[in-house]
Amino acid sequence: MKAKYINPFTDYGFKKIFGEEASKPLLLDFLNALLPLESKIKDLSFKNNEQLGQIEADRKAIYDIYCESENGERFIVELQKAKQNYFIERTIYYSTFPIQEQADKGHWNFNLKAVYCIGVLDFTFDDYENEVEKSEWVHEIKLKNQNGKVFYDKLTYIYLEMPNFKKTESELETRLDQWLYFIKNLEDFQNIPHILKDEVVFNQAFEKAELANFNQSEWSSYQYSLKIFRDLNNTYQYAVETAREEGLAEGLAEGIEKGLAEGIEKGLAEGIEKGIEKGLAEGIEKGIEKGIEKGIEKGLAEGIEKGIEKGLAEGIEKGIEKGLAEGIEKGLAEGIEKGIEKGLAEGIEKGEEKAKIEMAKTAKSMNMNKSDIAKLTGLSEEEIDKL
Repeated sequence: MKAKYINPFTDYGFKKIFGEEASKPLLLDFLNALLPLESKIKDLSFKNNEQLGQIEADRKAIYDIYCESENGERFIVELQKAKQNYFIERTIYYSTFPIQEQADKGHWNFNLKAVYCIGVLDFTFDDYENEVEKSEWVHEIKLKNQNGKVFYDKLTYIYLEMPNFKKTESELETRLDQWLYFIKNLEDFQNIPHILKDEVVFNQAFEKAELANFNQSEWSSYQYSLKIFRDLNNTYQYAVETAREEGLAEGLAEGIEKGLAEGIEKGLAEGIEKGIEKGLAEGIEKGIEKGIEKGIEKGLAEGIEKGIEKGLAEGIEKGIEKGLAEGIEKGLAEGIEKGIEKGLAEGIEKGEEKAKIEMAKTAKSMNMNKSDIAKLTGLSEEEIDKL
């Protein structure tokens, strides 16, 4: 079915909804849905989204959206489509610019206004410590001391993991729920959901996002942005899947090899142990039986001794044979399982790295700006130059 509304995960789509002057009511409502009640904002003004360092040699920062509230609080809003190296570090680096620009010339008492860095992520982090964290879609981070007490409350990082948000229309409870539902499903909507129909701000959002309302220039810009989004997404998925398959094959081979070695070693040890135990029992039993048959005390003693000796030898031999077979079988199974697990993990990791490189190559072929490619992939501009 043909899309009726814009894809908000494209650069153009995200900025169309939240980054234009006419979009201020939408951005204001979205930010207030994220902020605590005591921090609600009444008005916003957009600021230059390209921030230069203090000297010419400093690296610059380019935000998707950068704005300031009526109280001087700064808001950086970023859409991040793909996982990249040092993403958190980049966010922290970006947050230093709104802090530095507050320094007044001459006498200044270092009183800072709050800075918020908000990331709308089309991926999830992979360093969760527990299942609760793994299922959360809002992560709010502040500077805290060793006791967990907030040390500085004017610098806040908020990450929204969109893949973790899975609520249906009937499950929406808060204003933030409504916004995340809108962002995640906008391109798939054919009509305004019932729960949002009576909301003025969402009616405005749907009107801005409806493709039928675009003029020729807007339509062309969006189609170009959508093409880049799809091409890069396909490149990324192909690279990840290819590396996953390669990692699976490598892991399987390593698992079989390792499983055989461990199985033989383990089987020998278990086989000898079981063989001694079984041979000793059988030897004593046979020795007693043979001794009784001869009917003499000497025969009983010799029979037991010989029986033990023979039983041990036979038991060890059979035990080794059986243990090897069982050990190899068990070792192979464990090795293959571990190999697949390890191979998948390594394959995914390699795939993500390969995907970033392929995405960068594709973006370069589209003549995308180098700084945009670096932001998209997490590669440095020097690494991009070498591709």
